[in-house]
Amino acid sequence: MSAVSPTQDAAAGGWIVLKFGGTSVSRRHRWDNIGKLAQKRADEIGGRVLVVVSALSGVTNELTAIADGADDSRQRFEALQRRHHEFLAELGLDADPVVGVHLASLRGLLDDPRAATRSLDWQAEVLAHGELLSSTLGAAYLRAQGLDFGWMDARQWLHALPPQPNQSPWSQRLSVNCRWQGDDDWRSRFAEQPTRMLLTQGFICRHGDGGTAVLGRGGSDTSAAYFGALLGARRVEIWTDVPGMFSANPREVPDARLLSRLGYAEAQEITTTGAKVLHPRSIKPCRDSGVPMAVLDTENPDMYGTVIDRSAATVPGVKAISRRNGVVLVSVEDIGMWQQVGYLADVFELFRKHALSVDLIGTSQTNVTVSLDPSENLLSQDVLSALAADLEKIGRVKVIVPCAAITLVGRGMRSLLHMLPEVFSNFGHERVHMISQSSNDLNLTFVIDEADAEGLLPQLHAALIDSGAMPAQETEVFGPRWREINGAVRPRPEPWWRGERERLLQLARSGTPRYVYHLPTVRARARQLKAVAAVDHRYYAIKANPHPAILRTLVEEGFGLECVSLGELRHVFATLPQLDPQRVLFTPSFAPHAEYQQAFALGVTVTVDNVEALQRWPDTFRGRSLWLRIDLGHGDGHHEKVNTGGKEAKFGLPAARVDEFMDVARTLGVIVTGVHAHLGSGVETAGHWRLMCDELAGFARRIGTVATLDIGGGLPIPYSADDEPFDLDAWAAGLAEVRQVHPAFALAIEPGRFLVAEAGVLLAAATQVVEKDGVHRVGLDAGMNALLRPALYDAWHDIVNLQRLDEAEDGMFDVVGPICESSDIFGRRRRLPAATTPGDTMLVADAGAYGHAMASTYNLRALPDEDVLDGAAD
Repeated sequence: MSAVSPTQDAAAGGWIVLKFGGTSVSRRHRWDNIGKLAQKRADEIGGRVLVVVSALSGVTNELTAIADGADDSRQRFEALQRRHHEFLAELGLDADPVVGVHLASLRGLLDDPRAATRSLDWQAEVLAHGELLSSTLGAAYLRAQGLDFGWMDARQWLHALPPQPNQSPWSQRLSVNCRWQGDDDWRSRFAEQPTRMLLTQGFICRHGDGGTAVLGRGGSDTSAAYFGALLGARRVEIWTDVPGMFSANPREVPDARLLSRLGYAEAQEITTTGAKVLHPRSIKPCRDSGVPMAVLDTENPDMYGTVIDRSAATVPGVKAISRRNGVVLVSVEDIGMWQQVGYLADVFELFRKHALSVDLIGTSQTNVTVSLDPSENLLSQDVLSALAADLEKIGRVKVIVPCAAITLVGRGMRSLLHMLPEVFSNFGHERVHMISQSSNDLNLTFVIDEADAEGLLPQLHAALIDSGAMPAQETEVFGPRWREINGAVRPRPEPWWRGERERLLQLARSGTPRYVYHLPTVRARARQLKAVAAVDHRYYAIKANPHPAILRTLVEEGFGLECVSLGELRHVFATLPQLDPQRVLFTPSFAPHAEYQQAFALGVTVTVDNVEALQRWPDTFRGRSLWLRIDLGHGDGHHEKVNTGGKEAKFGLPAARVDEFMDVARTLGVIVTGVHAHLGSGVETAGHWRLMCDELAGFARRIGTVATLDIGGGLPIPYSADDEPFDLDAWAAGLAEVRQVHPAFALAIEPGRFLVAEAGVLLAAATQVVEKDGVHRVGLDAGMNALLRPALYDAWHDIVNLQRLDEAEDGMFDVVGPICESSDIFGRRRRLPAATTPGDTMLVADAGAYGHAMASTYNLRALPDEDVLDGAAD
């Protein structure tokens, strides 16, 4: 077999195969696109083009109903005839000369004697007419447009394989496989067809008895693959209504990434486990013959799409997550199966008897559980009942339905397990019936109740990216997000430091590592929050960055200050001695007794989050007014270590103990004037804030003396190019609605990160550039002692070579620091100029929050210096 170097038309460049699905052949403008694409491909390769088409959208469903013996089959035929006549009129063609023969043939099948018994060969002939009609009208239209197109019957060239031993009669006729090992004689005969471009049918082939057979679900994709393999084609292109394969179903996960390039094995797993854009059976012929495949969008022909070939980068990590609904679990329990020779053979013989293909398998010493995929089986209640009756003779049977199979697909799944705790935690509240890991190390599947799967995929997809298990930064594999492709993304604003490059380079010459803060950005963020009319009181959480210039700037902008320690309180009043104490909050966690005493002495508003403090130090709290921090029982955030709500969090009074707290408070004459909750940082969930306000308002009404609801901070910022700015307008609108529902209470917020993160950068010098076992590393003179977030939270910060900002980022590096810890890594596989050299000034972006504030002298390395930029350079 000559797989990739066809002998026919070699001088002219060989063949390319284009397949178009039902939606791509159902409109006139799309046939115009097909003609243009075919002509363009023929010109590009200097060769010939074979176009494979499906039936018009919805036609196969109607033909299936007729083949199933629907009572209204004649009415369905009349509707199909009208549809094709109307479409041909739209194309400007006379229907009878174009499709009259095929419509007459279909009408004749309704009166065929075989119709009474619905014989399988009759059903195949009925089903074949969808593609015969669409291909005939398409070829006629393209010829009318002046294109050199010919029509051919696929059944002359594709032949079904002989029946296999375990193949059911149904699959021998209605879901067949075809020969695809080509030879020079076949190719030479195929090339004798006179036109440069040919149009044929997907889905249909010749049965061994000379009649018609069909390829079953996804048959047109598979037909195109068969032709590509037989021809040794340059490429097989699957044209559909989406721009390629994605890391999840984009209609369910708008942040799903386009998969730009995949190997055959990963593509096979993704299609097998749920992706509907390409049928799994279509990949093997192309894989074995070495023919590349591409999945492309008919409406956006210039978009790159997904390429599947042998040269795809072997990047480890999860490439996609999918969901299959309608999965059936069948469990057989029998204590006697342990070490019983042939037990499993007996079980699976019964599945074979009922023509059922098993998908997942799980076994123990007393149980075997399998899943059945509805896309590959006829799972009627009668079939399942008959199977269960037979299995009952072996052991106790349990059928669990409906289930959903959630599958992670990617190379090296076993090596990724340590990165998946956040993913696993998303299943904590669901009922997991089965976990299955494939032996080829390409997938991990969870089977849960179908009802529990609703809304789960977006959470899992985000967790995979956040954990690094899905390496979305690998541009060889991952393309843009679905929302970006559809123009539904709010872009990040241009960072201030690009316009201040020369000043930053000058500061770096004074020594690094060095933090630089841009006060105009601080003011801009403050004014954004001041514009949110529903908020009455705004406090800045100074733990994010207590630099005096930042505190002064925010107080000038009307913000109060929120502190969590006596040290922060002293710092605030040392920096701003005239500040009204009523503009300061004290919200400690497990603070010493003396800190509460001195906070009250300073006159600031004190927040308490446990009843034990009142019980242990009654005299300190007697007669005081204070705020109460409540744990609402749930949390949120960009990482488990910033989730500050729920049983595992140390913060807040449990909601169940609020009445107990108030009983103690009343005996001490304590008045609760505010209730507070902060459930996590980096919270983007739309319903988070509304839910918090509603719950706090409920407690406020029970307490009776509350004037203010403090909903904390945690507003996110866009750390990476894939992140979007927080939708402040939507947030403000939601808070305005909350105020209408709860007008009796003032609303307070206490953000930190949002105000200062983007305003700060960390400047560092590259100290060494080293290669080790194929990994290139850039060392910096700053480490985790200077910026702890990447080591502590696996946090992302953009990293650029400020010295070479205008050069192409054509190198891949791990960026590391000088601290003697394995976690001293700022980022892995980051794009930087290949020419990055020791001495270059590097910039770590969005480091204004929790940067210098968390820095240490670990390894006895000095703290970074700090500088402030305010306004334009002199």
